Amino acid sequence: MTETLFDPLTIRSTEIPNRIMVSPMCQYSSVDGLADDWHNVHLGSRAVGGAGIVMAEATAVTPDGRISPQDLGIWSDEHADALAPITQFIRSQGSMPAIQLAHAGRKAGTYRPWEEHSGPVPLDTGGWVPVAPSDVPYPYEGDDRGVRKLSIDDIEQIIADFRAAAVRAKHAGFEIAEVHAAHGYLLHEFLSPISNTRDDDYGGTFENRARIVLEITEAVREVWDDDKPVFVRISATDWIDDRPSWDLQQSIKLAPLLQAAGADLIDVSSGGIHPDQAITNTGPGYQVSFAEAIRNETDVPVGAVGGITDATHADAVIRNERADLAIVGREHLRDPYFALHAASELGVDVEWPPQYRRAKPR
Repeated sequence: MTETLFDPLTIRSTEIPNRIMVSPMCQYSSVDGLADDWHNVHLGSRAVGGAGIVMAEATAVTPDGRISPQDLGIWSDEHADALAPITQFIRSQGSMPAIQLAHAGRKAGTYRPWEEHSGPVPLDTGGWVPVAPSDVPYPYEGDDRGVRKLSIDDIEQIIADFRAAAVRAKHAGFEIAEVHAAHGYLLHEFLSPISNTRDDDYGGTFENRARIVLEITEAVREVWDDDKPVFVRISATDWIDDRPSWDLQQSIKLAPLLQAAGADLIDVSSGGIHPDQAITNTGPGYQVSFAEAIRNETDVPVGAVGGITDATHADAVIRNERADLAIVGREHLRDPYFALHAASELGVDVEWPPQYRRAKPR
């Protein structure tokens, strides 16, 4: 039987009502990492809009793991308490609340994208020295902060930080936890030889570069409820061919290892490790082929993200067995009710919130 965009998806004992996921997208609107009214309305409105999964932005497991000083965090119980009303509302609308657990690594402490300045926030105005696998800073123009190379003890602490963050996320009411290992942030920095020049157990060979990602996935799985899913987002490729880098074949090799470590689905994105990346195509669905390749080569469930902007395309991704989830990002910024509108466009009768039913197309 052909699966469609509005068929449910069961992972472990969790039934996701449809195959549409709101991609985690930073809002750069937090004070001290705490969720506020903006996050409640932003995430809650996408649940009202019918998405099967509503995933909160990259939520830092430590203060220095924030992409910007205004990013969400979950390094204390206070942060979890601030997120709890949001998850409660998302569930009340029939959607699955999810959270992306993250550490920005060498790309931490940057300005918000709409601010006058770009790149890193200076140390004397609220920035900080980022941590990284190696003494290899991200090549921001004019960045004089340097990086602090992580020791083995530091790595063990970061694994513990992800584990503790997962416990808090569970207590906050999230149904799905995603480990962020993409887009040039800390865990991707370990995977890619562009940013990882270590010569110990966490660098060099594929197995060593993948070690921390697998250990963190295992740590999150250990504390997450057995009946609830764990996802991992990866960059399938660095888009860099002129030097040793991370590529699709390594991603295919990694996927079953992640599954064995406890991941139930691989969220497949790309890029972010270095400004030299040469993305050859940014058209509709430009990353879907990566998800499809991993799914076909490994039988590990995947989510496809990137340039999925309309109902017909999203449905085709599922119908043609290219992915198990259609992950929609910026189109959800343009249209919080994308899923309801997609159902109408595809001729699928879905339940609307009673407050909105008088507007439902007939």
